[in-house]
Amino acid sequence: MTTKKVICTPFAPGPVNNAPYSQAILIDSKTLYVSGTLGLSVKTGKLVDGGFDNEMQQAMKNLEAILRAGNSSFDKLIKVNIFLEDMNNFFQMNEIYRTYVKKNFPARCVVQAARLPINAKVEIEAIAISGDLAPSECTC
Repeated sequence: MTTKKVICTPFAPGPVNNAPYSQAILIDSKTLYVSGTLGLSVKTGKLVDGGFDNEMQQAMKNLEAILRAGNSSFDKLIKVNIFLEDMNNFFQMNEIYRTYVKKNFPARCVVQAARLPINAKVEIEAIAISGDLAPSECTC
């Protein structure tokens, strides 16, 4: 029987405006599906000040907290989708992303969205492995 576990951590913001979604869902204690994560402050529940760089940094910190709650990490990412309000932030996004995801990069898609929730500048969703993972290095 397949098991489904809702992942919820106080170390990352909950759903925007109490929307009906979970921070993440863990299937069979193996695959973690992380909902879109914004650059929200855990303390205030509002977007952090300071523009794109600060929002991107905070979104990555929030993603990290949710991954940890699901017994995962950046090393265990399988697929990441990043939605940008402005594709002109693509290079800045990559610089910040590389400070968190350092090797064995996951499959990834980056798109410009017409509008993100609460006028955010970036939203990140992910799929990751939970638990132990046999090490593997990219040879390409």
